[in-house]
Amino acid sequence: MIPAADSVPSAGAPARGARRFRVNRLTLAKYSFCYLGLLPVFAIYWVLRRTFYLSFHDWHLIRPNRPWVGLTNYRELLRDPNFLMALWNTTLFAVAVVMLSVVVGLALSVLLAGRLRFTAAYQAIYFLPVITPMVPMAIAWKWIFDARIGILNYLLSWFGIAPIGWLTSPEVAIWSIIIMSVWKVLGYNMVLLLVGLKNIPATLYEAAAIDGAFGWRMFRRITLPLLRPILLFVIVVSTINAYNVFTQVYVMTQGSQAAPGAQLRVLVFDIYQNGFQFFKMGYASAEAVVLTLIILALTLVQFRVIRVDEG
Repeated sequence: MIPAADSVPSAGAPARGARRFRVNRLTLAKYSFCYLGLLPVFAIYWVLRRTFYLSFHDWHLIRPNRPWVGLTNYRELLRDPNFLMALWNTTLFAVAVVMLSVVVGLALSVLLAGRLRFTAAYQAIYFLPVITPMVPMAIAWKWIFDARIGILNYLLSWFGIAPIGWLTSPEVAIWSIIIMSVWKVLGYNMVLLLVGLKNIPATLYEAAAIDGAFGWRMFRRITLPLLRPILLFVIVVSTINAYNVFTQVYVMTQGSQAAPGAQLRVLVFDIYQNGFQFFKMGYASAEAVVLTLIILALTLVQFRVIRVDEG
């Protein structure tokens, strides 16, 4: 007896089933990768949403009663001298560190992109502070800046210069921390900008040289326009990191040298102090929201400026 045609299994059925299973696995892997990649974004969103919620409450860690206060925390920020001082110090620090690290890093990257011997060794030397932990570096610089036994004042004494209170004078201490921070991030910016310079086609420089462009003119007309994407990334990342400064200020100005830590407070330190020393989590959350909005606004402005220049 010959079986009916409908009952005979098709040779292509297993192949179609295997192909469908393979497609489903690829789809599952794709969606799993996407959602796993979005997990940090969701976590940041949840933290920001929680912080934003706390900023509208008189939220004290050891009090069960946490009433809604609306914009009271934000109004108190405008009258808080510590917050205003921290905002000014952080802004001054961020502007100085971003400008110096980007300008000097760009100059060094242009120098290393030329025909210079031992380029790899110079890159390693400049990049070494980037991979060194911040705390030991801050302690080392604290001893360098020591007013009594620091090596910096010792070197200045060779030229007859009196000892300087690098970490004891508020006007000088902020610039001492800026110098240390620029030294710490300089290699990172330099390497990124050097990668951007290496990716600029040499034929463009050859064509410009044929047209009579050299030096600054070639740099302004060719190098800077083609380097804008890397410059934008470096400036944005440097701005975000500079506004989140904490470790070097805490280590270098809160120690045994009677440093003016109260006058050198920054926003993250003020948030830490209000939240975890004074237990005013609602007030600290308001400060964190303001800091987030400042960084977001500056980032949008930087993207807008680069976009306008490109247009």
